[in-house]
Amino acid sequence: MDDLLHFRAAGTSLVLDLSGSGLPRIVHWGADLGALAPGRLTGLRTADVAQTVSNALDVPVPLSVLPQQSAGWLGTPGLSGHRESSAAAPAFTVRARSVEEGRRRLAVEAADADGGLALTLETGLTDAGLVRLRAAVTNTGDDPYHLTELTPALPVPAQATELLDLTGRHLRERAPQRHAFTLGTHLRESRRGRTGSDATLLQAAGEAGFGFRSGEVWGLHVAWSGNHRSLAERTPAGQAVLAGGELLLPGEIRLAPGATYRSPWIYGSYGRHGLDELAGRFHRELRARDGHPASPRPVTLNTWEAVYFDHDLAKLTRLAHAAAEVGAERFVLDDGWFRGRRDDRAGLGDWYVDAEVWPDGLHPLIDTVHGLGLQFGLWAEPEMINPDSELARAHPDWILAASPSRLPPPSRHQQVLDLARPEAYAYVLQRLDTLLCEHRIDYLKWDHNRDLVDAAAHLQTTAAYRLMDELRSRHPRLEIESCASGGARVDLGVLERTDRVWTSDCIDALERQRIQRWTGLLLPPELLGAHVGAPVAHTTGRLHTLDFRAGTALFCHFGIEWDLTTADAAERARLAEWVALYRALRPLLHSGTVVHGDHPDPALWVHGVVAGDGGRAVFALVQRATSVQSPAGRVRLPGLDPDADHHLSPLAPGDRPEGPFTSALPWWEKGVTLPGRVLSEVGVQAPTLFPERLVLLEAVRR
Repeated sequence: MDDLLHFRAAGTSLVLDLSGSGLPRIVHWGADLGALAPGRLTGLRTADVAQTVSNALDVPVPLSVLPQQSAGWLGTPGLSGHRESSAAAPAFTVRARSVEEGRRRLAVEAADADGGLALTLETGLTDAGLVRLRAAVTNTGDDPYHLTELTPALPVPAQATELLDLTGRHLRERAPQRHAFTLGTHLRESRRGRTGSDATLLQAAGEAGFGFRSGEVWGLHVAWSGNHRSLAERTPAGQAVLAGGELLLPGEIRLAPGATYRSPWIYGSYGRHGLDELAGRFHRELRARDGHPASPRPVTLNTWEAVYFDHDLAKLTRLAHAAAEVGAERFVLDDGWFRGRRDDRAGLGDWYVDAEVWPDGLHPLIDTVHGLGLQFGLWAEPEMINPDSELARAHPDWILAASPSRLPPPSRHQQVLDLARPEAYAYVLQRLDTLLCEHRIDYLKWDHNRDLVDAAAHLQTTAAYRLMDELRSRHPRLEIESCASGGARVDLGVLERTDRVWTSDCIDALERQRIQRWTGLLLPPELLGAHVGAPVAHTTGRLHTLDFRAGTALFCHFGIEWDLTTADAAERARLAEWVALYRALRPLLHSGTVVHGDHPDPALWVHGVVAGDGGRAVFALVQRATSVQSPAGRVRLPGLDPDADHHLSPLAPGDRPEGPFTSALPWWEKGVTLPGRVLSEVGVQAPTLFPERLVLLEAVRR
């Protein structure tokens, strides 16, 4: 077997050095190097060897995909742990390798005979150009091994001098933060037992000033829905890495002799020309998976902000009729349908239809919804329990706690149900399975409304995965939405078993512009739930026009969260226009390439979706705030076929530019025809809009 591997896919090269008996290292990950002959690969490796300098080791330190302290790496180790008898750092020697050239995959078996450990490394390059990596460690010794960290790493080059990651909170997820990639470690950890509202979807490193359309950039994602960590680290020796894995609490992984722990997958994505290219790789990867939603994403009306806990069949029937009238295709009954659930203080765990509220069960509503031609969905929070519930009173020991003598601090008046306990898992599975068997339920909105505090999260996370997998196995047509206080469980681990995420509990359109923009670094539009709310946002008190609310939701998986029985005829008619537009555009929106213009005015955002062949696109010009200058000036529209003419025109119903102008744009009424290269490099004059307004443009190849 050659000791150098060169995998290529979708404009990305991954070069792996397998020489010697040490773990594989990455010589290059990034721009496509073309077809390199073996001699050229050897030259690339030779050119990558650094000098040794004073007061350093006598030989260069190999930075493997699992960095080893025993090999001289003095940054964050890839694997750490201990036995009662020894705390020596592991030193692995490769025993076997297998390569699937056609599938661009490498598997390596290694062992630390003295330390009593075996290691499996899986590395590869997907069709979309994503590097995918995970590790598994097995205890081959005679006594337990306490694992504290298993964190694979991907190197990044010297030109990656700036970091971008995301943070946030409930109702304000995915806020970007940027800073220099300095010496030392920039560590992001989530100890919330779920992905977390403050979690970074990506740890990205790139050239100074990289944007959506410019600058080389490398990014790492940890595909895990529990505690996790990601880090960006640069050493004084000039080496830099992005690394990540599950965050293991003390004593959480105690490997008995023969036991194995496997890390979650980490994914690395590369953009030669900015974040849009990096994000596009994730989008293509997700769209190519076997379980990606294949049917058009239905317009979804969710009842939460319409009725909250006030469940009344007559009221909900009127709402279902109003939903059908405007063109909705799915009706989701949110929290409040089960025993004792009149507010958020009681009932979680008692997954039986409340006979007091629903004397005839849910069937009359479900029959009405299906009779209107809509799918029916139901909210549940299977991993949680209220202390004020029949379940908690019968089985208080089923509450997840680090110690039998104390409960974790309450949050939202609820605790966590210990799904790692077989009888608790069996109970929830039985109740959900029974509900799905007895009712014509097409969709589950699966919520997770509190952090795990003072409790181990590994077993809970794997149990939640098993529960979702089992339900999907028994009910293969069922779709599941990942909701967690809004967007607190968004990752590629949970997306292996769900069909969309609830992007945020905040559906204020202004806030959603930012939240959706940055969540889109990982997920394509069809996986992002986005709803048209009431005129006054419930979570912020802002008043927005219907066009701004609907135009913001348009570019995701469109839905409605508004008591339409209170809307007047004009509002319903206007909403129906937006629903019709979404239904007409979703083949493009949910298959095309997402683009963003790096517009110099931070108050004016430009984004859109371009067909795969570059021949058609829809763009939004979003005035988020007042601009320093007025009129707005030119905007560039990226992504179109550069050599073809395109007719650019306003797109109804987003064709009404509300602003302080006194004259119309000359091109606005009849549109303008220009080559794609001109539209992307020069652009067109944009309408000057009032703040918190948007317009839509459509470009069609001539």
